[in-house]
Amino acid sequence: MSTDTLSYCNAAGLATTVDALRNGQHSLSLYLDQIGRRIAQVEPHIQALLPEPDRLARLRADANDLRTRHLNPTTRPSLYGTLVGVKDIFHVDGFVTRAGSQIPPELFAGPEAICVQQLRAAGALILGKTVSTEFAYFEPGPTHNPHNLAHTPGGSSSGSAAAVAAGLCTLALGTQTIGSVIRPAAFCGIVGFKPSYDRIATQGIVYFSRTVDHVGLFTQDVAGMALAASVLCRDWQAPSRSEQLPVLAVPEGPYLEQTEPEALLEFKRQLYVLAEAGYTVKRVAALLDIGQLNQLHRRLCFAEFAQEHAEIYEKFAALYRPRTREAIEIGKTIGADELASARVHCGQLRAELQAQMDEIGCDLWICPAATGPAPTGIHTTGDPNMNLPWTHAGLPAVTVPAGRAANHLPLGLQMIARFGDDERLLGWAQGINDALR
Repeated sequence: MSTDTLSYCNAAGLATTVDALRNGQHSLSLYLDQIGRRIAQVEPHIQALLPEPDRLARLRADANDLRTRHLNPTTRPSLYGTLVGVKDIFHVDGFVTRAGSQIPPELFAGPEAICVQQLRAAGALILGKTVSTEFAYFEPGPTHNPHNLAHTPGGSSSGSAAAVAAGLCTLALGTQTIGSVIRPAAFCGIVGFKPSYDRIATQGIVYFSRTVDHVGLFTQDVAGMALAASVLCRDWQAPSRSEQLPVLAVPEGPYLEQTEPEALLEFKRQLYVLAEAGYTVKRVAALLDIGQLNQLHRRLCFAEFAQEHAEIYEKFAALYRPRTREAIEIGKTIGADELASARVHCGQLRAELQAQMDEIGCDLWICPAATGPAPTGIHTTGDPNMNLPWTHAGLPAVTVPAGRAANHLPLGLQMIARFGDDERLLGWAQGINDALR
C-alpha cells in the first residue's frame, strides 16, 4: 500500500487522557515518552509541527515543574498534563512567532497570548507551535492530512487539526476568520469549535481581521472540547442537563447548494438518522444572498488585513506569497465607508439569523461543515464558504465527525447556535455526535 493512503491517525480523547493523568492512573513521564515515540513515527510524514530542537527535554522539564507544583491528585488543575498544539500566529513565551511567513519574525513579536496563559494556568503543557498557512490565509504550509497524505488537512489551522487527528496532542488552538477551524476539523475527522465572537480572548495573536477573527479549538471528543471551553470561554456556565432534544433547522437554498453532490447526499443521510433518533428537523429558506455575503465578508477581511500590514508590507512586499499579496492589494482599494458598512453588517446578519430561529422555533442551524471532503494535494486548503456566514455573524459553531466520502475521507456535520449559547451548543453536540455514531 502506498504511504499516501496509510492512515496516520490515532485515538487520543482529551477528557479520558486528562482524567487518567490527573488521578495518577497514567504517569505523566510515561505519557510524554509515548508522545515522543508517536512524534518520531508520524511527524516526518504529516509535518504538523514546527521543528524544535530538544522538544522532549523541554517538555520533561515543564512536566517536572508541573508535577512539583501539584503533588496532590485531588487538587490538580482541570487540564493537568494536557498537551496543547498552538497555531503559529499565537505568541507563546519561549517560541518565535512566524505566522507561516518569511517576514522577519521580530516584527510580530509580542507578549504571550491570554488564552495560552489560561491553558498553562489550568495545567496544560505546550507541545509546540503548529503549522499555519501564511498569516492564516490561503498560502499553505507543508502539512498533510493524517487520513491520507495525498490530501490537504485544510487551513488555515492546518497543523493544529492534523496534530490532534494524529494523536500528537489532545488539544490544539486555531483561529477562524472565514472557515479555518471548522473546515480543517471536518477534513481531519475531529471536533472543531468556534465560540461566539470574542468569547475567547484574542489578545496575543497576529491578527488578520479584528472584526471577525475568532480563537477556536480542536479535540477528538466533544467532552474534551467542553472541558477546554470551560477554561477559555469568558463567564462559562455549565449547562443544566435537559432531556429535551434541540430543534434543528436546515438552511435551504443557495447556501446549501454550495455543497458538492456527494457531501449533500451524505448530509441528507445524517438528517434521516437524526430524525429517526427523535430530533425535529425543519427546512427553511435562509442565506438567500450568500453570493453577495461571501464577497462582502472577504472584502471586510482584506481591508482589515491590509491595515494590519500597512507598514510592514511597504518594506517587505516581495516576501509575501502571491495569494497573500493579492488579498492585501484588494484590501488597499476598499474605502472607509465600505469597511464601516461591512462591520455593521456582522451584527445585522446575526440579528437576522437569530430572528429567523425565533420565528421557526429552532435551537440550532445544521449543515455540512465543508463543501466536501478534503481536496487532493496540499497546494490548496479547500473551500471555506460553508463556514463563512456563521463567522461573519459571530455565532458559535461546532463540527463533529459524521460519515465518510466514497474515497474514505471524513465528512463533518456543523451546528450553529444563538450568540452566547456556547455551553448548550456543546451539550447538544454531544447528543448529536452520539446519535450519528
